Amino acid sequence: MALRYEKRDGIGHFIIDNGPMNTFTPRMHKDFYQYLREFEIDPEVRVGILEGADGRHFSAGDDLKERNEPPRTRQQELEAYLFLHQGEGAEPSRPGWDLDVLLHRRHKPIVAAIHGWCVGKGLIYVLQHSDIRIASEEARFGLPEIAYGMAGASGTTRLAQQLPFTAAAWLALTGEFIDAAEALRIHLVNRVVPAAELLAEAERAARLIARHPPIAVRVEMEALENGRELGREAAVRHTQNLYRLQRMGYEGYGADPTEIMQRRRGAESRRPAE
Repeated sequence: MALRYEKRDGIGHFIIDNGPMNTFTPRMHKDFYQYLREFEIDPEVRVGILEGADGRHFSAGDDLKERNEPPRTRQQELEAYLFLHQGEGAEPSRPGWDLDVLLHRRHKPIVAAIHGWCVGKGLIYVLQHSDIRIASEEARFGLPEIAYGMAGASGTTRLAQQLPFTAAAWLALTGEFIDAAEALRIHLVNRVVPAAELLAEAERAARLIARHPPIAVRVEMEALENGRELGREAAVRHTQNLYRLQRMGYEGYGADPTEIMQRRRGAESRRPAE
């Protein structure tokens, strides 16, 4: 299977597994969409990790040779974009599920573990579907689509919202690749570690998130997403409403936030030093 989903210790692992470059196919986009939906509704899974299989490259983007579609006229191509999945049959094609994935809205966090090439659709999915990003020292990033007349990723990913405008413009307009050190400097990733430590560091970040009450994580995800799109007053009022709903929810867990923090401090004081 070219894209796998595995659940281990409350963490959902989305594993890209399609050859040495881990290119995406239409089938993989559909599988990713379905796995994301499964991930969202599973109460046993608190956080996800998006990774390349077996220490390979994260993803070199779409496999443009595998379109799984018959030849189309320009009119048919337009209809394919307007009526997704129409006439798709059993085997997905482009355009299709990759657009569903981009429009899917998550309320659980995902950590990206990035090694080697992370370009094109690989980087687009990192930008759209990860909240914390750990890169190996060998990681390389880029959006080369502009060289092939396939631009637009900066809007798809809201690149200029995530990065300083000049850094976003460099990636979007030059088509050049950047290394892990530069990705860290422009805040594209959170941390850079040796390749041998990559997955362990991603799992450590996932566990730091999973230790918190699920309601609090859910609320913070919504506050992060909506807060960057709302005006100042609307964002404050929206957060107030989220806070009130959150406090009501704690009664169902038999404890308020203060009690939870006290229990956590006690547990951490008893934890052996690493």
